[in-house]
Amino acid sequence: MTKDPLRTKLCDMLGIEYPIVAFTHCKDVAVAVINSGGFAVLGEAMHTPDEIVADIKWIRERVEGRPFGIDLVLPASSPLSETLDDMLAKIPETHREFARKIKQEFDVPDPKGPVALHQWGGLNQEIARRQLDVLLDERVPVIASGLGSPAFILDAAHERGMKVFGLVGKTRQARRQLEAGVDAIIAQGYDAAGHTGAVGTFSIVPDVVSIAGDTPIIAAGGVTTGRHLAAALCLGAAGVWTGTLWLASRESDVDMIIKEKLLAAGAEDTSWSKSISGMTMRVLKCPWTEEWAKSGAPEVLPAPYQMLLSSDYIQGANDNRRGDLMTEAAGQGVGFLTSMKPARQIVFDMVEGALDALEQLTGEPE
Repeated sequence: MTKDPLRTKLCDMLGIEYPIVAFTHCKDVAVAVINSGGFAVLGEAMHTPDEIVADIKWIRERVEGRPFGIDLVLPASSPLSETLDDMLAKIPETHREFARKIKQEFDVPDPKGPVALHQWGGLNQEIARRQLDVLLDERVPVIASGLGSPAFILDAAHERGMKVFGLVGKTRQARRQLEAGVDAIIAQGYDAAGHTGAVGTFSIVPDVVSIAGDTPIIAAGGVTTGRHLAAALCLGAAGVWTGTLWLASRESDVDMIIKEKLLAAGAEDTSWSKSISGMTMRVLKCPWTEEWAKSGAPEVLPAPYQMLLSSDYIQGANDNRRGDLMTEAAGQGVGFLTSMKPARQIVFDMVEGALDALEQLTGEPE
């Protein structure tokens, strides 16, 4: 091939070597990927403004001027500024009782400290706005919105020389964001980890590409190998958005119990459920998701109330390292995770695998 097939318009936009975007909640993973030629977006929706400022400073000190992104959640359906107590009071007793039943049946321990989910940016728009103001003040190179349209921040971000990426699970969402002027779209399929819609990756990516014009489209959902990267490029994407891939990396701060669960899991070990947050979310199966899937379970509450209801279970399981109870956002590509590798090696393995796949396709050596 005369042209480097991995040199895409996403690479040109961001000044990166490889069209691989790592979504992670771990700063060490983010820095390792960035310094290996990829791009990283750090999820900060669970952090306070002061923590976000500190994380941004920490990354900047280690990437020698290379760009990075920060991801927040900006759901328009969240309450404007309700207090935590007010939101908790709206959870019906029937749902509290069902949660207590799960806790009793599976001997779920209490959290050992404050519940981290109680500062999640999706709880109300006031929390999300304070987090967002930090990103604008810090002039973070890229803001990504993992939930909700970022259209309302485009002017403020662009005035500061920042780029804005939107994540979508439906083509109509992509069309609205493209019309608003986002800089890139992450088209995420059903097999993705975390909050995700009902359309498969191989359906949504080319559909969004067909309406995107010159705007880069980043493929997400089950992307864990170089073959996935090659396939995404063949679908017209300018890069891939990867998340599950990094959870079991050497640098990842995920609990070793979760890492072992991920390495042992296959696609059938994930659950697409509203029971964690009130929105469809793919996670490793656990007693919480399984009990809510049974007949006789109450109807799942809307976000953010279901998230508040599940938070004690999740943190109790994590704080007490109960592997039989713990869960983690994981996509259906989890079965391709077979060992713990340094993030740098994961980047290079994906690049090599993509080039090999493209060479097999064309018969031309790179």
